Amino acid sequence: MTGLVVGVDGSPAGTTAARWAAHEAEVRHVPVHLLHSWTTQPPNVPVADQARSKRRYGQEVLLRTASDLRHHHGHLTLTTELVSATAAQALLDRSTDADLLVLGSRGHGSVASFLLGSTALHVLGLTRCPAVVVRADDATVEADWDHLGTAGRNEIVVGVREPGPAADPLLEFAFTTADAHGLLVRAITAVPPRSGPCNGKDQRARLEATLTPWQEKFPEVAVVQHVTAGPAAEVLPSSCTHSRLLIVGRRPHPPRGVWKLGPVTHAALRHVACPVAVVPQFPVGNLAG
Repeated sequence: MTGLVVGVDGSPAGTTAARWAAHEAEVRHVPVHLLHSWTTQPPNVPVADQARSKRRYGQEVLLRTASDLRHHHGHLTLTTELVSATAAQALLDRSTDADLLVLGSRGHGSVASFLLGSTALHVLGLTRCPAVVVRADDATVEADWDHLGTAGRNEIVVGVREPGPAADPLLEFAFTTADAHGLLVRAITAVPPRSGPCNGKDQRARLEATLTPWQEKFPEVAVVQHVTAGPAAEVLPSSCTHSRLLIVGRRPHPPRGVWKLGPVTHAALRHVACPVAVVPQFPVGNLAG
């Protein structure tokens, strides 16, 4: 399966995520796959203890969401799937051959909507492809989702924790997305406040060397680079005032498969208004855990 996979549950967060995914898929010329888990539903589902009612509810959610997307994106290739597996497991299974997962979020201070509780964090921690979290209250989608309300948001911010080959998956995603949308890439490396001018100069040189191959591959994409003193968990969110998307990386996990998102990702999910993409920092084929 290639294309975008989005989890929906009939909530505003799921609807916003689906709308964002439809626009992104249209720009990228790829299909959208809507997925609903009838075993992972909000607690207010009528007769929630009856499997038949849950499946019927899920079918209605998929039908309603698909109709909404087709109304605004008539040429979109769209498929739907009702699954009995948990939402987290179903999405992780699809992440092995999807281009992108799209998850809904209730808004500031919460990471889960259709994925209840810690499930969204679990998906972000183990997904094998990039995953984007879209807020239900995201003005870039809800203001006018035909045009995504993107006036003044003309750039993609990517956090480059360690300039060098480890950053390539993030930069590939950033430059590919920026090229498709005609956006600027703002690459930021945060350094300790007391690291000294020599370290800052060295980091600037490393960041420039890391970006050069991607600038050569995508000559139409404008690039701005910063090496900024301060904690990355503060530097990146404060740099997203005009961003359409923030991209952060996720390191490989130990062989035992223990997953954990870092403080930068947690800060981004809590404080950044625009969609946040979490990208595994290694080739998909070499993913461990």
